[in-house]
Amino acid sequence: MERRTAGAAEQRTGAARPGSGRAERREGTAPRPADHASGPADHAVRPPDGTDARRCIPRTDRLLSDPRLAAAVDRLGAGAVKAAVRAAQERARQGGIPPEQVGEAALALLPGTASGLRPVINATGVLLHTNLGRAPLSPAARQAVQEATGPTDVELDLATGVRARRGRCALAALHARVPSAGAVHVVNNGAAALVLAATALAAGREIVVSRGEMVEIGDGFRLPDLLVSTGARLREVGTTNRTTAADYAAAIGPDTGFVLKVHPSNFRITGFTRSARTAELAGLGVPVVVDIGSGLLAPHPALPEEPDADTELRAGAALVTASGDKLLGGPQCGLLLGSQDVVRVLARHPLARALRVDKLTLAALEATLTGPPTPTALALSADPAGLRARADRLAGALAADGIDVRAVDSSATVGGGGAPGVTLPSAALSLPEPYAAALRTGPVPVVGRLEAGRCLLDLRAVPEQDDERLADAVRRTRPDEERRT
Repeated sequence: MERRTAGAAEQRTGAARPGSGRAERREGTAPRPADHASGPADHAVRPPDGTDARRCIPRTDRLLSDPRLAAAVDRLGAGAVKAAVRAAQERARQGGIPPEQVGEAALALLPGTASGLRPVINATGVLLHTNLGRAPLSPAARQAVQEATGPTDVELDLATGVRARRGRCALAALHARVPSAGAVHVVNNGAAALVLAATALAAGREIVVSRGEMVEIGDGFRLPDLLVSTGARLREVGTTNRTTAADYAAAIGPDTGFVLKVHPSNFRITGFTRSARTAELAGLGVPVVVDIGSGLLAPHPALPEEPDADTELRAGAALVTASGDKLLGGPQCGLLLGSQDVVRVLARHPLARALRVDKLTLAALEATLTGPPTPTALALSADPAGLRARADRLAGALAADGIDVRAVDSSATVGGGGAPGVTLPSAALSLPEPYAAALRTGPVPVVGRLEAGRCLLDLRAVPEQDDERLADAVRRTRPDEERRT
């Protein structure tokens, strides 16, 4: 009753109730909405007739009827599109954009895909950058993944209609690339391959390993902790810088599950050093497991000191473990190549079921093994003169647009724990330092590196077909400091 009386009194006197949206009319003044403060944003959206344009903001259902936004619902889902619409409407309410631009603003806010992962151009000069997902897949592997997204014959023999070995085509392709292996198996990453080997061959027993090979594999994961978690015991031999075959032989006993050799892929020890070769350990009476890490299947002329699966198997290794998303250039997976007896034990172990790969990985792996050269292989064998010619051409085009850029010689690395200490001659675009952040956060993210106060965009890991995308990204994301200049 009091509220109704107060409202009646306000109507009689013309006074505005706080928050009611009514305006007090004074003689000689134009009506003015009382529920919006006067300010720059308010004036920015007020039409000439004095009405508040924010009342013209399109409704959500009307915006969603726009064919472009309706199509985005099918591509991204209703939740993502509605969130973009609401964000654009709020910008209009705050005066950031006029109401007629809400639809376009909503479209601009939509992500490219339903995933939060954003494609980037890797101009760091690190071919296998762990933070950027390591090896980029080849076009053949990407097509194979796309085709495998629906129902496939991953565990079905279409000819007989009965169950078949999972991933048999990918496994056959891997075996064909390394015929020195008696059998092969694939799990979900390189660390998983080593964990499966330790669990199946040495749980409750000893693994003999050199002290100089007790490495940390990244993100705080240490090899000793990984192996001990399987129930195996570690028997360390030798010293940090020198371990001989005699050191291994003295440690082998009835409890030895296997001898482990680990490629210290992310560091090098130089000087007074000694390590036992696989061939020296193969005759000690126990299996030799070699973790080569980077996934090189055969020797590569650019990486003469990098271990490879074929060489280690021919030297007598019972099992070789490696990663698939490094020098092989494929998807993340763990490769196991070895004797038939050893691989059969691993493949039938209960843990193998928990570590198996999905059909998308199998499709990408097979296409990587049987298809054309991968982007990693092409980057590894790139001609330095050709890289410099690309850099000169791009720098000339960008300089003509008034950008402070020059082509420079550069040095690239393999990365991903492969070929430590090896540098690859390359070429780069050199830009002012503020470009680093501007490019990284631009519409097409480009990740370079800072060196001597300049932002370098190294071209060795950038496919030549991406040169124009790279140049356009530089043009579109010029830092504020350079725009003012």
